[in-house]
Amino acid sequence: MNGYGLLRRVYVRPPDGKSLASWGAFGWHHAPDPRSIEREHAAFRDRLAEAGAEVVTGATPVPADPDAIYAYDPVLVIDDGAIMLLPGKEQRRPEPRAVARDLEASGVPVLAALEPPATAEGGDLVFLDDVTLLAGVGYRTNIAGVEQLTSILEPRGITVHRFDLPFHRGPDACLHLMSFVSPLDADLVVAYLPMMPVRLAQLLEQRGIRTVEVPDDEFPTMGPNVLALGPRIAVALDGNPETRRRMEAAGVDVRVYQGEQVSLNGDGGPTCLTRPLARG
Repeated sequence: MNGYGLLRRVYVRPPDGKSLASWGAFGWHHAPDPRSIEREHAAFRDRLAEAGAEVVTGATPVPADPDAIYAYDPVLVIDDGAIMLLPGKEQRRPEPRAVARDLEASGVPVLAALEPPATAEGGDLVFLDDVTLLAGVGYRTNIAGVEQLTSILEPRGITVHRFDLPFHRGPDACLHLMSFVSPLDADLVVAYLPMMPVRLAQLLEQRGIRTVEVPDDEFPTMGPNVLALGPRIAVALDGNPETRRRMEAAGVDVRVYQGEQVSLNGDGGPTCLTRPLARG
């Protein structure tokens, strides 16, 4: 399943008011306001539904884990089911079990699960097209994780390309592959080039994939973290006007949402808040 086809079905996890109390242990920037974060997440879900997607809402609790709203990370979904990942952030290790229960209840079968010493988070895994998965190796996803995923995916005809991620702000910060690149169409991505691995930039060029470049001052506010609702249709965090202007100049219909609490506070953009289950 590629990362830009028409979004038909998507899994989300609303914020849990009790879990928000653990924000400090999970590296959030400040104490979230429960009403504001619930209101922002509800409006974000409305954005997805307005685009025509069936929104599947997770109900299995993950106590004391505010990061559980970032549904993209504990699981990788392919056409025939789900592969449960193993987060590199140890506090998030209970999430895959809860997400698996939600997905199975919604009719998505679990095909496999990663086993230690493997670690992998969804934010490091980007489908460039139906048969090409980009995998970032860093502090959240290790080589063993990519190797286990490769053994699961290659028999299904999916090629995994591995790239080393930069150090950036070190192991305590969250840097995923999708922190600096997101698909917008078969021939278009949005990206922050200073973070881009050279081999990834070369792969995009070889495939004729153009890049909408994010300016320096909009990288910290998640300018590159954009969710494709369909080819050249995207939802993005409000507050990155130049990135939006450049995407629109490339023919992208950009729809924005307010995310002070639900995104900026916990460093999780629109891709992080969702796990696409079906695309057209």
